[in-house]
Amino acid sequence: MTIQRLDIYVANLDCEQDAARLRRGLESHAGVQNLRVFPKAAKISLDFNDDKTSRQSLHETLKGLGFPDRKKDSPPPRILANPKVLTSLASGALLAAGWLSAKFGAPSAVPLGLYLASLVSGAWFFGKEALEELVNERQVGIELLMLVAAIVATALGEPMEGAMLAFLYSISEAAEGFTEAKTRSAIRALMDLAPKVAVVRRDGKDVEVPVEELIVGDVFLVRPGQSVPTDGVVLTGSSSVDQAPVTGESVPVEKGQGDKVFAGSINKDGALEVKATAALADNTIARIVHAVEEAQEKKADQQRFIERFGRWYSPAVLLVGVLLAVVPGAVTGDWLGWLTRATVFVVAAAPCALVISIPVTLVATLGTAARNGVLIKGGVFVEQLALIKVVALDKTGTLTRGAPEVTDFIELAGAPDKASVLAAAAGIERQSQHPLAQAIVRYVETQGVSAAEVEGFRSVTGAGAVALVRGLEVHIGSVKHFGGVSEGAGEIENLVQTGKTVVVIGPQGRPWALFAIRDELRANARAALAAIRATGVQRIVMLTGDNAGTAKAIGDELGGIDEVHAGLTPEDKSARVRDLTKTYGHVAMVGDGVNDAPALAEATIGVAMGAAGTDVALETADVALMADDLEKLAYALRLAKRSRRITRQNLGLSAVVIMVLVVGALAGQFTLPIAVLAHELSEFVVVASGLRMLRT
Repeated sequence: MTIQRLDIYVANLDCEQDAARLRRGLESHAGVQNLRVFPKAAKISLDFNDDKTSRQSLHETLKGLGFPDRKKDSPPPRILANPKVLTSLASGALLAAGWLSAKFGAPSAVPLGLYLASLVSGAWFFGKEALEELVNERQVGIELLMLVAAIVATALGEPMEGAMLAFLYSISEAAEGFTEAKTRSAIRALMDLAPKVAVVRRDGKDVEVPVEELIVGDVFLVRPGQSVPTDGVVLTGSSSVDQAPVTGESVPVEKGQGDKVFAGSINKDGALEVKATAALADNTIARIVHAVEEAQEKKADQQRFIERFGRWYSPAVLLVGVLLAVVPGAVTGDWLGWLTRATVFVVAAAPCALVISIPVTLVATLGTAARNGVLIKGGVFVEQLALIKVVALDKTGTLTRGAPEVTDFIELAGAPDKASVLAAAAGIERQSQHPLAQAIVRYVETQGVSAAEVEGFRSVTGAGAVALVRGLEVHIGSVKHFGGVSEGAGEIENLVQTGKTVVVIGPQGRPWALFAIRDELRANARAALAAIRATGVQRIVMLTGDNAGTAKAIGDELGGIDEVHAGLTPEDKSARVRDLTKTYGHVAMVGDGVNDAPALAEATIGVAMGAAGTDVALETADVALMADDLEKLAYALRLAKRSRRITRQNLGLSAVVIMVLVVGALAGQFTLPIAVLAHELSEFVVVASGLRMLRT
């Protein structure tokens, strides 16, 4: 027995009702496990026991259920290939034929037959959905309200009104597929970034192969103007590479030997020979697409509330409709009049626009953000981004370039010779991945000194490291780690005031030397802070493990920072974020997604910088900025606020339309066609409004 994985994109999966029908069909299929349906992405993910079923059998089952498989990057099907569109068109044609036959004096049976056929055609799909939902899910949905209204109108001797209701509602059902296809366009654009073929070097020859056949370790050639087929590391050549399609960076990045390149980025001028580090299914674009598909299924708080509201609201509407027909009808004896009024009420009160207003907007928002280098992990995080009052920023790698360099080396009295000190420093620091440690290692290499062999390396979180060098315990780390340094205190003060970080090396209590390290500010750091402030953020806070003097100097140089908290351990940063949340409310914490993990988890929104190619950041952050570009955070905040504004507009419009229609229906001022037309127009307006989020 072997359990296999199957991820498949299907056609005709346009809504939650389709997803429910698909689940019912597959859950009864022998051998199927861990089924997940993604209606927003039109995708199914499942495990299956190959002793009990096969891929071919599953594909045939899907086709039999009406969901044939399709390529994940295939364009949306032609409108006339959609069965919901065809039945809606047939309904409209039959309705028109019925009206014309009645107008030109045909026997009454002819228009009646045409109207009934129009009703059946129009209600074919949404009627089946209504009955399946009622029988299998024990729920009364909007579709059932429309089906009941159409049947009752026909039974009351108004077959044209019943057919018209079915026809108009079938248009909105058909349009649902178009809407879903539009919201998927941003994801499809990401899928289209990578080329379909790659030029691979095999057995000394350059061979063109489908990109699906690339495997880790393959060496492929990327010529000027071509897109990179999958993630890799440059072996030979140099060029500027446009990473905007993946990370949203506006300026091409220089790439040379040893540099990473991402799938979908565009080679500008030089030829590159690249070694593949990921297959097509595992590269940066594939991970982004997968993350967005997952995010689209994570519902926002408002959306979950509306759905809960709808679960009791729709049955309540049907119940009120029944009471409205029965009670006044029994009292007044005007059964026909009150049945008609109740039917209009059921249509008028149906919450179609209200229910669809939020998901359309949020799905469009998530896709647009991903296309512009910002990965938001779900609708709930779009909502929270729009409410952010405070932005807390790590310093190293966020406000600075994350590539610090040693600017000064100062020997103190009683130290061994310079070469011995440098060798000890490199020997200890090469065991660490901290940016300051790597800066010291690079500096020692430029001095032509080899690293010493060390034993018993131990990292001291947020302070430094210690190891045995030729049997002597040597510490390297912050001044605080050494409990202060009396000799050289004046030099330390001067270095700190210029924004440099001081690292001390030597046995505890007997420092040998000082390293002064400076991490330059990002070129757009000031502009990014101004852009973040312009979105309405009230406070910008810097949190850093660096010393207070250096942090203050960096803060003063940047400007626009309200608070600077220095000398913090990862736990201290988390505590500060907690305090900020208690004081101000919604807080976004921006860091690298690894060292700042506790603070990112504590914040309302955890934002990882430079997440392209970084599995940990993509997995742990609520929002991932694919590029090392803080201005993308300002973009994300603006996008979230715009999404909230459009959602509120849609909810307001939907509520107003429902209230006006309900009042008019109860007062007997609206006929059934007017109620249906107003209802459907409001739904189309809401959908069109939500799709505005697809615009950048």
